[in-house]
Amino acid sequence: MTSVMSAVVPGQRLGHVQEYIAGPGTYSHQDFLYASVVGLKQVTTADGDERPTLSVARENTQTAIPEIDAIVTCKVVRVNPKFASVNIMVVDGKPCTDNFQGIIRSQDVRATEKDKVKIYNSFRPGDIVRAQVISLGDARSYYLSTALNELGVIYGTSIAGGTLVPISWQEMQCTKTKVIEPRKCAKPM
Repeated sequence: MTSVMSAVVPGQRLGHVQEYIAGPGTYSHQDFLYASVVGLKQVTTADGDERPTLSVARENTQTAIPEIDAIVTCKVVRVNPKFASVNIMVVDGKPCTDNFQGIIRSQDVRATEKDKVKIYNSFRPGDIVRAQVISLGDARSYYLSTALNELGVIYGTSIAGGTLVPISWQEMQCTKTKVIEPRKCAKPM
């Protein structure tokens, strides 16, 4: 039998280790059980003379999953001459709790002059990019595109460590040093 008692926050004391067994979403410290996540406190009683289990259940633990044509926000991890590897963080405005990898290939960076694209002039590691899922790709990565005007780098950091602001569709300027760096910029929405 399970009974839901109340909402709890991380670090909140829930009970004594002699009274309860620590379940998911809890941890013990100095003979007390504490919540490790935000959620609802649950006490599950077991059959027999075993102590009840104390756990914290998260609400809405479903993760967003990338689908074809979904707009994703991702972080560039690696860049090589053929593609940029990214970690997908947000899908259609919903944060991902699981790790999803994506690839932006050089032919998918922009709609025109695809053969002249240089990945290093479009993305750098650490850039935050808005992209569109164009294919489920292979077993490791989703294939992404930034060919639309509203897709591309939305946040970047310069070599000097300053924030980059877009000055054209293919250039961003450092707010500290005023140095211009090449990027495939997203049109502001």
